[in-house]
Amino acid sequence: MALAELLGACSSHKQVTHKTIPPAIKPQAQASRNLYPLPPPPLGERTVDDILQIYGTYAANKLKPHFAKAKVSYPPKEVTFVALKQERKLELWARDNGDFQFIRNYDIQAASGMSGPKLRQGDKQVPEGIYRIEGLNPNSHYHLSMKINYPNEFDLFHARQEGRTNPGSDIFIHGQDKSIGCLAMGDEAIEELFVLTAQVGAENVKVVIAPHDPRRFALEAAPQQPEWTRELYSLISHEINTLSPAMKSAKIGL
Repeated sequence: MALAELLGACSSHKQVTHKTIPPAIKPQAQASRNLYPLPPPPLGERTVDDILQIYGTYAANKLKPHFAKAKVSYPPKEVTFVALKQERKLELWARDNGDFQFIRNYDIQAASGMSGPKLRQGDKQVPEGIYRIEGLNPNSHYHLSMKINYPNEFDLFHARQEGRTNPGSDIFIHGQDKSIGCLAMGDEAIEELFVLTAQVGAENVKVVIAPHDPRRFALEAAPQQPEWTRELYSLISHEINTLSPAMKSAKIGL
């Protein structure tokens, strides 16, 4: 697929944020991902509620045993996704009334670029930083997608300081197994992440993206990276290390 097609598919979104959860559909005997009793609406006409009807019960039933093991209610009050570029893992952390607890890992199927923050449109870099979910897209060409708020205030401030007028945009966590600058999670994983985010509320979901796991070895800026990368890596490290101080990376199967 050509670069222009990839970028177009990734950024072709009708943004929808929605917290309403439709009535649960009774699980069927077969292990079907689609429990919707009617044919799903065509691409371009789906709503977040449609996705919850189609995949909500199946995704929730897959997630609930992980939450029960971590002793966190489902759906929780807050969620943090930790994406580790080098390890190609996305960790799911959540909490209800207590501390954040590790829930499970997902394999990142594709993420272009290398260690280091995203600086400009077309550099193919997955951003690094602390982000929020800006919108849920039920009509993505990559099955389902969730847009993160890159560039955030930190990114925009340093872009202005350095005279970079086009730091890039349209960064998503989405399905399938190919991407340029986004995190491609595969279809079943994005169904779980999308359903969870819709049920928790996008405003209660944080996304931390790191070049590698700072619990294994410290994040250090390379000489060719901007000076402010040190500050960024300090913020990222603090965010990850304080999720649950008692939890070590060895215990979560990295």
